[in-house]
Amino acid sequence: MKNTVFTGAGTALITPMTKDGVDYKTFADLIEWQIAEGIDALVIAGTTGEGSTLDDAEHREVLRFSVEQIRHRVPVIAGTGSNDTAYAIDLTKYACEIGADAMLLVTPYYNKATQGGLYASFKAIAEESTKPCILYNVPSRTGCNLAPATTAKLAELPNIVGIKEASGNISQIVETAALCGDKLDIYSGNDDQIIPLLSLGGMGVISVLSNLLPKETSLLCHKYFEGDTKGALAMQLGYLPLVNALFSEVNPIPVKAAMAAMGFGENYVRLPLTPMEEAHAEKLYAEMTKAGIKIK
Repeated sequence: MKNTVFTGAGTALITPMTKDGVDYKTFADLIEWQIAEGIDALVIAGTTGEGSTLDDAEHREVLRFSVEQIRHRVPVIAGTGSNDTAYAIDLTKYACEIGADAMLLVTPYYNKATQGGLYASFKAIAEESTKPCILYNVPSRTGCNLAPATTAKLAELPNIVGIKEASGNISQIVETAALCGDKLDIYSGNDDQIIPLLSLGGMGVISVLSNLLPKETSLLCHKYFEGDTKGALAMQLGYLPLVNALFSEVNPIPVKAAMAAMGFGENYVRLPLTPMEEAHAEKLYAEMTKAGIKIK
């Protein structure tokens, strides 16, 4: 069995921004609130953190700032994947040097790859990393699916310890779990499938919902781990309307609107993303209120 990076809920953290750049004051406040609320890990500059529209200098500064702000109180998982393997290696080396605890490596987007290419790319990155790597399978965004057989082959590499599974394909995830066993930790990448993934032996979730509800999302996972499966399921089902509202437009548009409504910075996303449509936003705010979230 390999070392587990975290169990429970890891927030795929937003990157607060204004038209002038990253809002580091709000970013620090958000990190402190997440930790105070009991989050189990923080993922920096992933999809939800708009890593794809951070330029290289910003991406590195966001990672460095986060590592220094968090100060090893929870694991820092750095989003260092790319469709350019050489760039992913360079960014991964940097994240290792500054003290990130693990890497999140998305499958190559746009140019995609064969299964052989996926294996070769992830292997090349993992061999250059001094920290554990978590694969990220999200074919709806990348156009590229990481097959269970390829995942199992990658799980044989010492530095590849986990996978964030956001394919939504439960049958595929069952096959991955069967092939990998204790060689790979599985995390749900979809907030509406936390319980199904935990029931397959998953270690938790890398979550958008936990931007808003870090304590509750962590509690959902830990209830399940402690044997309160009915209580965990009730939470999963109870938050489903809010989860659906958070994905009524492409992530992270809704969660950025939600966090701004909670007082964490501006409702600002970078093009090609645009602010949430008013009708969707009204439904989101209504579901937040029903969930007990105070809107400022």
